[in-house]
Amino acid sequence: MAEAPRICDTKPLSLEVEAGVHFWCSCGLSSHQPFCDGSHKGTGLQPVRFECAEPTTVRWCQCKHTANPPHCDGSHKRLPQADR
Repeated sequence: MAEAPRICDTKPLSLEVEAGVHFWCSCGLSSHQPFCDGSHKGTGLQPVRFECAEPTTVRWCQCKHTANPPHCDGSHKRLPQADR
């Protein structure tokens, strides 16, 4: 069974990325947010592959509870107050 992800922030991170393949951290443990650095090992959580053909700005989910990974869908607004 997978561990619950760690909430890194309660707002998205808008960041321009270069064309290519990127891996979004879904566990919240990476020290290179919002990207995976391998810290998920043993958590049961896996990074999410994101590919773009040209440079683009992405609103990366930082609460790690989005239903549309790696994009922010506003889930951080529905987190229990204690988790914010």
